[in-house]
Amino acid sequence: MGGPGDPPEGTPEGGPGGAEDEYRSVVFDESFVRAARLQEFSAKERMTDHAPAVRRRPPLHRGLTRQALILVVLIAVAFGTAIYMGIRHPYSSPPTRRPAELLRMTVIPLAPQGKVPGAADAESLYARSPAAPFEAGAEGIPLPPSRSTAHFSDSQVVTALTTVKDYIVRSSLYPEVLTGREVRPARALVDSEQLDQFDQSFDHPAADGRHAPTGWVVRIDPARARLADDQIRVSGSLQATEADSATLEVTADHTFVYALRPTGAASGGPASLFTVRRAVTFHLDRDDLRTHQVQLIASYVQAGPLACAEDSSAYLRPLLAGQTARAGGPAGSNPYETDSAPALCGTLATGAQPKV
Repeated sequence: MGGPGDPPEGTPEGGPGGAEDEYRSVVFDESFVRAARLQEFSAKERMTDHAPAVRRRPPLHRGLTRQALILVVLIAVAFGTAIYMGIRHPYSSPPTRRPAELLRMTVIPLAPQGKVPGAADAESLYARSPAAPFEAGAEGIPLPPSRSTAHFSDSQVVTALTTVKDYIVRSSLYPEVLTGREVRPARALVDSEQLDQFDQSFDHPAADGRHAPTGWVVRIDPARARLADDQIRVSGSLQATEADSATLEVTADHTFVYALRPTGAASGGPASLFTVRRAVTFHLDRDDLRTHQVQLIASYVQAGPLACAEDSSAYLRPLLAGQTARAGGPAGSNPYETDSAPALCGTLATGAQPKV
C-alpha cells in the first residue's frame, strides 16, 4: 500500500528504487495532476479574464459498479413484482360459502288396523317380525364402498359417509336422545348455520314442516313408553353423490325397530315393537368435512303404530301392546296458511307387525 505521498495510481514505472528520493514529495505524475481538485489558470487566462490564480475543478463522477447496478435493478424488479402480485395475483379467490338451507321435514304417523301385538320378551317379538334379519345398533348402518367423484377424493367421500353415519347413530340410537333427556349429541354434528332452526325446533315445537323435533331426531315420549331392549334393530343404506362441485350429497334411508314397554310398568309387562323409517338427505361442503358436521336438507319420517289424532311433531307417542288407534284423523290443513305443513296420516300394514 502506498504512503501518503504516493500518486493515486502508484509509483510510476522506472522510478528510482531503494532509498526515498528527497524530491519525491514534490514531484507529481500525470495521474496525480488530473486528480487534483484545484487547477491553476494559464497566464493567458489570468491576463484575459482577470481571474484568480486557481479554479476549483468539478469532482470526478464515478459511475456505479456493474455489480451495484445489477443489484439495484434486481431490487426494483422484485419490488415491482411484489406490488403487482398483491394487486392482481393469478390465483382465483376462494368461492364464497353458500348459506345452509332450512331443513324441510315431513312426519307421517302410521295407525294400526287393530290391536298392537305384544309379548313378554322383546326377542320373541323381533323373531316374529320383519325385523328378524336386521342387525343390532350401529352394525345395521354399514358404510358402502366409497369412490371418488369429479371434485372430491375418496378420503373426502369416506369422511362424508362416516359423519352422516355418526349423526344417524346419535339421533336414532342414543338412549338419552330417544327419551328426550338430551339433544346435544346430535346437535354437536349440525352445521352452525342450521343451529338456530335446530334450537327453535326444540324450544318451540311446531307442526309447520320446519320446526318439528321429530324431524331432527327420533324422540319417543318418555311419559308414555321406555325401551324394553337396548339392542335396537336397524336396516338401511347410505349413498354419496355430488350435489355440485362444492358439495357432497349423502342420502340415508333406514328403518329402526324399537322394543317398548309402558312407562312405569313392571319388568314383566308386555313389550311391543315400534317402527320408524327415516329417509334423510344431507349436504356436506368442504367446511363440513373439516369440522365433521352435516347440513340436513330434507327429512321424511314414517312411524307407527301411532294415533293419527295425536301431534307427532314434538314427540312420537307410540300405541303399545293391546292398544288400538282411536277414531279420528289429524287436524285439518288450511290451504290459506302457506307456512303450515299438510296434515298427513297413513295406515300401518298388518305385515309390518309381529305375527300373533
